[in-house]
Formats: sequence, structure tokens, C-alpha cells
Amino acid sequence: MQTNDRDEWWRWPKQPSYSSTSSKVKVPTSWSVQLSCSIPKASHFTALLSGRNHECNITPMDAVAKGAVCLDGSPPAYHFDQGSGTGVNNWIVHMEGGGWCEDVATCLSRKKTDLGSSNLMVKQFGFSGLLSSQQKSNPDFYNWNRIKVRYCDGSSFTGDVEAVNPADNLFFRGNRIFEAIIADLLAKGMKNANNAILSGCSAGGLASILHCDRFRVLLPSTTKVKCISDAGFFIHAKDVSGGQQIENFYSQVAKLHGSVKNLPASCTSRMGTRPELCFFPQYVVQTMQTPIFFVNSAYDSWQIKNILAPSAADKGKAWKNCKLDLKKCTAAQLKVIQDFREEFLLAINNAGVQNSSSMGMFIDSCYAHCQIGKQITWSSDSSPVVDNTKIAKAVGDWYYERSPVKKLDCSYPCNPTCPAVDSESGLDV
Repeated sequence: MQTNDRDEWWRWPKQPSYSSTSSKVKVPTSWSVQLSCSIPKASHFTALLSGRNHECNITPMDAVAKGAVCLDGSPPAYHFDQGSGTGVNNWIVHMEGGGWCEDVATCLSRKKTDLGSSNLMVKQFGFSGLLSSQQKSNPDFYNWNRIKVRYCDGSSFTGDVEAVNPADNLFFRGNRIFEAIIADLLAKGMKNANNAILSGCSAGGLASILHCDRFRVLLPSTTKVKCISDAGFFIHAKDVSGGQQIENFYSQVAKLHGSVKNLPASCTSRMGTRPELCFFPQYVVQTMQTPIFFVNSAYDSWQIKNILAPSAADKGKAWKNCKLDLKKCTAAQLKVIQDFREEFLLAINNAGVQNSSSMGMFIDSCYAHCQIGKQITWSSDSSPVVDNTKIAKAVGDWYYERSPVKKLDCSYPCNPTCPAVDSESGLDV
């Protein structure tokens, strides 16, 4: 299941030219190591409308000596927009999404893209949504230090295998990347943080759950630390054929990348002979100590396409049109999808989210995947609304404890504020 779930800033880059900066690391000559962002060429008016007025340079890390490298052995990287004014000591570390690779073949394919090699990453990204620098569209976080961590390991930043097979030359070092980047940011000022958020979308949203408590421990005890998971609450469910494809898939990822030792011990210690099941948030969240907020659709388009009705479980392609557009589903298929929503909500409830005073949630009924990194869904005239509240306000109210936030939408197709989405995104075919 080579997945393709990317958040707002996904793009396919061209291969850059290279300049050797040491005997160990090759860094593209087009990269900038400055911690700065610039106004894009588009007009300022257009930038204000989009909420994306900064394009942030890539920051490659010389972490190869620590073994913290992408699938192809290139150094990890991130984009950084420095905070200002009242936000100068506040930090958001956002983990990029992009699926996983579960075997050598899919990882070899992945390392030929920016999801497996920093050599193939674009040198600039435009920040939007939660990472926007526009006060109007992002009033609670616009002037924080905002970091976009690029995803190039294929394991939600959990892998750590020392040995490298010369036959494929693949490096499974996602956990080392996480640790190296956090250490680098601490040295750049995050050690003085008053407030800090670990967030992420999709596979990055899963990472923000799996690493949330560790992130809390790595920061000073005086720092207010919380986490946000966007479209990262993947549930442990059977597919339409009755199979356990997602369970088997995550088990393969965990085995290949050596992930189990880096999954939360508070979960793995309870799972007996199946510690790899701690890839599923419903088992991790039960024992989490750090406050966390979940932004998710109860009809998450990636989960419906890849957990409920993956192509491997739909040989006759009866679900193909339904997965592209829920309006094309049969009555029987809609019943299955509504049952999947109930299973998702049960997993959320059993994880203790509803009854927790420190956790928050915004669960809408839009057919969507990843919503906090896109201005249209984060905070705009077209953003989804649940209980008269948009996502940006819900997250801000929860973080600053202005009010408890447990927003749960009615069932599909009840919400007219759901924006149109790219129905092709996230398909595994």
C-alpha cells in the first residue's frame, strides 16, 4: 500500500544541483540554511486572501554523523519562520504527512521522491493555515516560531535500524530524525519556549500522537506543551471484505523500520505480544499525559479509501465510484460508511477523548483528509463549521483554555459548510 497522503504543501520537485559541504553530506546548492521567509512574487493582496504570504527556506541538517538520515541517506530538513513580538518564545513544530512504506520495494520507490530524499525537496514552502503568518487568518499563532518538518523516512518518524543492507542501501532512521530536529530547535531557542505545540497532518498527525509525551519531556518543565493531530487518528478496523489489511500493513511497517521500541511504552507495555498495534492511536491515547487536540473527519477520505475499502479488498471495483464521491455510493455502501463513522467515534470515545478535561476535538462530517494546513479549511469564509465554530477558533480556544472544545458534527450529509475536496487524493490505486 504505497500511500500518497500529503498535506497543503505537497509538490513534486525537480532534482536540484549539488555542492559537497563535507565528506559525508551533500547539500543542494539551491538550498538556503537561513532561518528566514520571504514575500512571494504574487501580489500582497493575493497573499492576504490565501493566508500564505511567506515562503520559507529549507534548512538542511548536518545530522548524518548521528545516523539521522532520510531513506536514501541524505540529511533531514525543515522550514522555519521565526517568531516575533509576543510570539518570539512560542513554538509550533509541524510534522509533514505522506503515508508509509512497508517493504523494501515501496521504500526503494519512495526514496526516489521528496518523501525519501531531501535531495529532491523544494527549497521553499509557502506556510498556510496553522502555520500562516497572517494575523487575520491565524490570530492565535501567526507570530509564533513555526517549523515545518519534512517527512522522508516512511515510518511516521519511528524507525531506527542500525544495519544498512548494501543490496538496497535503505536507511530506516525516522526516530533519529525526530530526535535530531528537536535537539537542533532546542539549541536555536526552543529551550526558552513559553509555549510549544507538536502538530502534524496524516502520517505526521500520527507522529504528533506517538511522539507527544516525548516532546513534552524534551522541553523545559516550565513550558506549556500541547499537541495537535490533524487526520492522524487512524482506526483499527476491518475492511469491506472482513480482512485486516490496515493491521497487517502497520505490522509490516513496524517490523521493517524497527519501530516498536520507539512507540510509547505506556501503550506497548499493555499490548502483550502485539506491541505493533500501538501504531493505532486508539490504544495510545488512553494513557497519554500531554494535552492533545484532534482535528478529524468522521468520514476521513483516506481512511475510507484505504482502511475501509482498499483496492485489495475490492477486487470487483464496486467501491471505486463511491470512494471518489460519496454522492455516488449505493444505499448499502452508505450504510457501511455510516457504520464506519460509528466505529471511528467509538474509538475516540474509548480512548477517553470525550471525557478528558485536557483533550479537545473537532470532528466534522466532511469527506476530507488534513484540514489545519489549508487556509480554506482552517479559517476562511469557506471553512467547515461545527456548532458555529471554525477549526482555527476551536484550536485556539482549546490551547488557551478559553473554553472546553468537544465539537462533534452531525452525520453525513448534514453539513452544508463542508468545502469541495479533491476526490482523487489519497487513493491507493
